[in-house]
Amino acid sequence: MKEIKNTYRTRAQISSAAIERMYITMRHLFNRGFYKPMGVSGDTLREGLLELRPEIYGSIAEEKVELNGLLYVIERLPVGIEECRYINLTSDEGYSFSHFEAIVPPKRRRNCYRIDEEQMNIEITRGRSDIYDVLTHLTFIFIESHKIKDRVLIDEDGKVTRDWKKIEFSAQQKEPLELEEKEVIISRLSNVLGRSFLEVLSAYEKFEVPNNPDRFLDVIYWLGKLAIEEDVDNNKRTITFSPLLRERLGHHIYGEIWSDRIKGVLQDKGILNRPIHIISANMHSVMNSIFAPSVIRKEIEVESELEIYEELSKSENSHLRNLVKERALSEGMVFLPDESGTNIDVQIFDTAKINFNNTNFADVKVEEEFPVIIVMDYAFGEQAYETIDELLKPYQKNTLINVKSVSVMGKAGILAGQKGDIMIPFAHINEGTGDNYPFENELTADLFKDLDIPVYEGTMVTVLGTSLQNKDLLKFFHDSTWGVIGLEMEGAHYQKAVQSASKIRKSINPDVKVRYAYYASDNPLETGSTLASGGLGTTGVKPTYLITIKILEQIFNIK
Repeated sequence: MKEIKNTYRTRAQISSAAIERMYITMRHLFNRGFYKPMGVSGDTLREGLLELRPEIYGSIAEEKVELNGLLYVIERLPVGIEECRYINLTSDEGYSFSHFEAIVPPKRRRNCYRIDEEQMNIEITRGRSDIYDVLTHLTFIFIESHKIKDRVLIDEDGKVTRDWKKIEFSAQQKEPLELEEKEVIISRLSNVLGRSFLEVLSAYEKFEVPNNPDRFLDVIYWLGKLAIEEDVDNNKRTITFSPLLRERLGHHIYGEIWSDRIKGVLQDKGILNRPIHIISANMHSVMNSIFAPSVIRKEIEVESELEIYEELSKSENSHLRNLVKERALSEGMVFLPDESGTNIDVQIFDTAKINFNNTNFADVKVEEEFPVIIVMDYAFGEQAYETIDELLKPYQKNTLINVKSVSVMGKAGILAGQKGDIMIPFAHINEGTGDNYPFENELTADLFKDLDIPVYEGTMVTVLGTSLQNKDLLKFFHDSTWGVIGLEMEGAHYQKAVQSASKIRKSINPDVKVRYAYYASDNPLETGSTLASGGLGTTGVKPTYLITIKILEQIFNIK
């Protein structure tokens, strides 16, 4: 009989299996229609997250409360979510026509509605990735809430520590705390959270919002209060999924509405049959790259073009941004704010109306007709497939659109460099499956070699959720033969749509050009450089515009 060798699983394999279990579980719970996160039905999600220990959630597996991760999550969930025992995920079901006021999280574009003191409705219009994102974040804050409960609950009858009684009293005050009161309560919070006074003071300041300087206190109090009630009164928090959401998910309802509106505008303007270039980017880089230099130089003195874009990125310079937008609108740009529920705004540039002599692209070369550029704001995860797939379909089933290129200027986590560096992929691989999408990228590292910025070429991994990645898993992606240089959430979904439209459905040119380039918004392998550590500031300006300008130069045939 052959001896069976002892085997062991690496941390990367354990992490990969944990992610797979979590996503299978989330899909099961969605089909079921409801679950209790801190009950038996939520066990798998909690255990998976604790086993995974994602970088973005820091010390989730330790006894102390994770403060940076909590801030990251709270900014992506609606204000007041910590007070709600019942959370209902819905489709777009008409709440915008009611008296309920939409609550939009600061760092996520989704409409939420506070139904009553105990219930929050969260609209899901961007597909499964949106559901995964919400459930992962909610699982995290519920785990943290029970850490608080474990430190303040003395016995099963509901008796709590003196610190918690004082925190509760302060949280119930209507007036903002005075400095002395605030420092006393921070001292008490540090005991409850297992953190130093300085750490809690820093978190307190980061949580401040204009109408509530004591937001951190409120969040901690309500998280602890509901966790205590779950334990003492067995009054469990519940997450439900509306029947309409379960019925609509996966049917491209919002993507179809979104794309039909774009193609309808193109037809109304008589430009539907012109050469079309699609760019996935933000709502400022293409517009600014074309129009800003000539506009801004008339308003302020700048030493370089990069300085123009840095000035435009400053919050106090809205008047400069308005001037650029006015110029763009006067020379053929059409802005389509989203009305479909996708939360993806669109700009359409009719380049035949642009005075190129008054731009940095005076050497534009047009072989046939002047092209039309469609710039779409960032999609979210699987939503990228839904939107591009619909956009590349024929209009009204019989009018093919003349798509010449699809370009993606995105932001991603880097595994090979630092924040602000550029990544140029030649393939996307899908996390959790064997799916991979190689392509011929029109953008190459050589295009950026003289521009004084580090550039990396390799494969990108399209992950199921950026908040579920840890160092072990990412290090495996980077060190293995996959040679992954970065991670993001949309690339494979974009390429899947492009390949199916060009190679299988033949609804667009089979030789359509694709361009992918990403700038590094974070480095998840480096402590202090994860998404939870804050934004890029002006560091992201340079790579954003370098990538955008290279895309435009290729569209305009400028060598």
